[in-house]
Amino acid sequence: MTMIQALNVGATAMVARYKGADRQEKANEILRQALLLTFLIGMFFSVIGFIAAPWLISFMGAEEGQVMQGAIDYLRIQMIGMPGLALTATITACLRGVGNSRTAMIYNAMANLINVFFNYMLIYGNFGAPKLEVAGASLATIIGQYCAMVMAFVAVMNGRQYITLRLRDGFKPNLEEISMIANIGLPAAVEQVVMRIGLIIYSKTVASLGTLAYAVHQVCLNIQALSFMNGQAFSVSATSLMGQSLGKKRHDMAQAYTMHTRRLGMCVSIILGVIFFFFGGQIVGLYSGGDTSLVEMGSVIMMFVAVVQPFQSSQLILAGSLRGAGDTKVTAIITFITVLLVRPGLAILFINYFHMGLEGAWYALVTDQILRSLLVLLRYNSGAWKKHTM
Repeated sequence: MTMIQALNVGATAMVARYKGADRQEKANEILRQALLLTFLIGMFFSVIGFIAAPWLISFMGAEEGQVMQGAIDYLRIQMIGMPGLALTATITACLRGVGNSRTAMIYNAMANLINVFFNYMLIYGNFGAPKLEVAGASLATIIGQYCAMVMAFVAVMNGRQYITLRLRDGFKPNLEEISMIANIGLPAAVEQVVMRIGLIIYSKTVASLGTLAYAVHQVCLNIQALSFMNGQAFSVSATSLMGQSLGKKRHDMAQAYTMHTRRLGMCVSIILGVIFFFFGGQIVGLYSGGDTSLVEMGSVIMMFVAVVQPFQSSQLILAGSLRGAGDTKVTAIITFITVLLVRPGLAILFINYFHMGLEGAWYALVTDQILRSLLVLLRYNSGAWKKHTM
C-alpha cells in the first residue's frame, strides 16, 4: 500500500491544481488515470502477496504450526482485499484534492462499523455464521473495505461532486497524465520506503535496551502516533489548498493558506505539548496495567513527546504544502537524511557508546524532528515550489 499511497499524493496534487484552474474535465481525467494505475498496482501486489504469504509470514518470525497457518490465512484474505482498498484510497485522495474530506470520512466510518459487525459475527460464529476466528477477522476487514469502495464509487458517480467518474469515458491509458502523477508520487514512495527502513533500524536499536525500556518506548510512540493526527489533518488541508491556489496562479494565496494552516496546527500542538508534559505519567498509566516502573520511566519520555509537538506539526504541514506544489523530491531527500541517517545513527551512538539508555533514543528522535522541521522550513522559504508546473 505504500506505493499506492505515494502515487495518490500525485493524484491529490494534480486534481487540486486542476480544481484551482477550473479545469474539471482534466481533474476527471486524473481520477480515471489514477484509478487505472492503482488498480493495476493493487492487483499485482495482491497476487504476489497471496502466493508469497507463507514465505512472508516465515520471514517475520512465525514458526510452523497453528499460528503459522492462521497468519497465512489472514494475510491471503487481506491480499484479496488489496485492490478494493487501493481504489478507495485513490478516490479519497482525489476528493481531498478538491477539498472534500467529509465524504471520505463518512464512507470510511461506515466501513469501520461494518467491519466491527462482521468481526462479531465471523470470529465467534454469531447469528448463525461459521466460527472462523482469525480468518473471520481478516474477512470482516475486507468486507468493510469493499463496502467502502462501493460507497466511494457511488460518491464520484452520482454527479454531485466536482470530480465525476463516467464509465462511458473509459480507462484508456494516458501516458502524459500517468507520467505527471508518477513524477510527483514516486519520490513520495521513496520517502515512505526510506522512512520505514530507518524506523526499523531505530526500533531494533531501542529493543537492545531490554523489555521494560522497549515497552515504555512503544507506549510513548503510540501516544506520539496519536498526536500525528493533528499535523496530518492540517497537512491534508495544506496539500489541497496549495494545489488549488497554484492552479489559480495565486502564489500569494498559497502562502497565506499555508501560514494560516500552520498557525492552527501550531496552536493545537502547543496544547497537546502542555498536556503531555504535565500529565504524561497519567496518560502512560492508562497503558501500564499498574506497573509503576513503566509509569515512572514513561513520564520522563513523555516530556520528549511534549517538546517535539510543535516541530512535528510544522514539518508535517509544510511538507503537505510542498506536496501540493508537486515538490516531493526534496522532501524525500530530507527524510533520507533525518530518518535513515540522523535518527538511527544518533540512537546507536547515544545508546551503545554513551550509554544514555532510553533517553538517548528519544534525544535522537527529537533531534531528527527539529532538523527535519528546519530543513522543510528552509525548503519552503526558498520559494522553489513556485517553479513547479503541471
